[in-house]
Amino acid sequence: MVKKAILCVDDEEIILTSLRDQIKNHFGDTYMYEMAESADEALEVIEELDEDQIEILIIVSDWLMPNMKGDEFLIRVHEKFPRIVKVMLTGQADEIAIERAKKHANLYSYITKPWDESELINTLKAGLS
Repeated sequence: MVKKAILCVDDEEIILTSLRDQIKNHFGDTYMYEMAESADEALEVIEELDEDQIEILIIVSDWLMPNMKGDEFLIRVHEKFPRIVKVMLTGQADEIAIERAKKHANLYSYITKPWDESELINTLKAGLS
């Protein structure tokens, strides 16, 4: 069984489906692909995977989500799991939020929506190496 995962977090199901399809089309069955429609749901998924000893390698997260913004979510993840590579994918984040995520969550990369599939895949490949 695969023991490594990529987690995508966005409050729009169509975005999650597109991300999963593009990432899986490139990486195939190398990783597990987990999706969450909110930061709170993502935190639960992270805890469950950790309990099952499945390592999350990368999180691709939106910024503008209900209840918790992406930068706050990534900072919370970083406090407990600093080795996870964090990518923000959004068209809504302001520069302050991006800088906060870089400083406090070790944000690896920021990609704007609508994203280019090759940019997404190249970012993930570089983050995984």
